[in-house]
Amino acid sequence: MLCADDYAQSSAVSAAVCQLARAGVLSATSVMALAPRWREDAAPLRELRGRLDVGLHLDFTSSFARAAGHGLSLGAAMRRALLGGWDRNAAQAAIARQLDAFEAAWQAPPDHVDGHQHVQQFAGIREPLTELLARRYGSRVWLRIARPPAGHAGAKGWLIARMGADALAALAAAHGLPHSRWLTGIYDFKGGAAAHARRMASWLARAPAGVVLMCHPAAAGDDERGDPIAAARRWEFAHLSSPSFAEQCAAAGVRLARGNELYGNAR
Repeated sequence: MLCADDYAQSSAVSAAVCQLARAGVLSATSVMALAPRWREDAAPLRELRGRLDVGLHLDFTSSFARAAGHGLSLGAAMRRALLGGWDRNAAQAAIARQLDAFEAAWQAPPDHVDGHQHVQQFAGIREPLTELLARRYGSRVWLRIARPPAGHAGAKGWLIARMGADALAALAAAHGLPHSRWLTGIYDFKGGAAAHARRMASWLARAPAGVVLMCHPAAAGDDERGDPIAAARRWEFAHLSSPSFAEQCAAAGVRLARGNELYGNAR
């Protein structure tokens, strides 16, 4: 599964995701439902309904989450998780508000839930999240587990997994929630376009069946200012839009699929 994160963060991100989805490049996208653009940007995405999974990018660390009153910096969120986690009632209320905002614009439940900066795995968030998803949706929504496969991790991937991948997978299983097993596409957003193309070839060549490959594409746009990974977003978009990406998939024997095929999602 190729999933573009951060839909509705900016017009540049949303435009890139819609263009790639229309071209059949993506199999999923994850929405920042707290973003002021979400209601507006749901409209072009609705034209693609049924062609890709559309899920919630659960947010506790962006400027949108801080504006909503529950957000922290990533460092502060990690410290809170390591020191005992969130108050579960408060976390569940913040999760419910985001699910409500998603559904209000999309007029349907999400196909999946993952997390901005992988917060869906953090202690104090993963427990109320799995409880709430099971209660609201049963087994209709799948969860993304941020655990790199062998040979894909590196220091950043190892740290992401250590923030609760195994614990979230266990909770998902206990609540009967479908879930992915592996996540790749993790890097430091540095190195330039050529280096990214080489990384992509390596990820595809070594990808186990059913892996989620995350990406963060964006077109150029006036509202990308202040985004620390704006340059990486542009080179990701350029590569995914190019014939080279299709050639890499063919060389690796990769076929993109949606959640209902990979994870047993009922929709």
